[in-house]
Amino acid sequence: MNLSDPVELAFSLRLARRDETALEEAYERYAPVVLAYVTRYVGRDEAEDVLQRTFLDVWRGASRYDPSQRFAGWLFTIAHHRAIDALRARRHVVVDVDAIHDLVGEDGRETMNRFADAADVRWAVARLPEHERTVLEMAYFHDLTQPEIAAHLRVPLGTVKARAARGTRRLGRILSDADPQG
Repeated sequence: MNLSDPVELAFSLRLARRDETALEEAYERYAPVVLAYVTRYVGRDEAEDVLQRTFLDVWRGASRYDPSQRFAGWLFTIAHHRAIDALRARRHVVVDVDAIHDLVGEDGRETMNRFADAADVRWAVARLPEHERTVLEMAYFHDLTQPEIAAHLRVPLGTVKARAARGTRRLGRILSDADPQG
């Protein structure tokens, strides 16, 4: 999060003041990715409950959120803790190794950071102009080549190349503006 960005700063301050619209915005932006993240740990049956507990904790702890820190990192830390709580609450004496296989590094931070980064990238891609976003999504999410994209969109190959180049540069700027360390 870039505190020089007035939108992000306003979001942080609204969240710290427990403004319900800030929580709604956070839920809209991050819930699908947080759900995917916690599902890897607790499975589909418990994932929705863990997601709801995560956002309840975000709401309860909003006054403790440090706006100089990356919101996604703070959110995924809470999600990670709620997933671990769900695993510990199971009646099993032994936790299934497959359930915690992805807990790598120091308390799973590597996985948590990958999901936080993915959420930020999806958020940034959504802010691109539609013609650039479409080209990048087709290339990176649908694994199409530029000639295939040109044929699908019925535009010249040069247009696809230009949109991809401009979109990639713009995406980099959006992400660097959102980086608190940047």
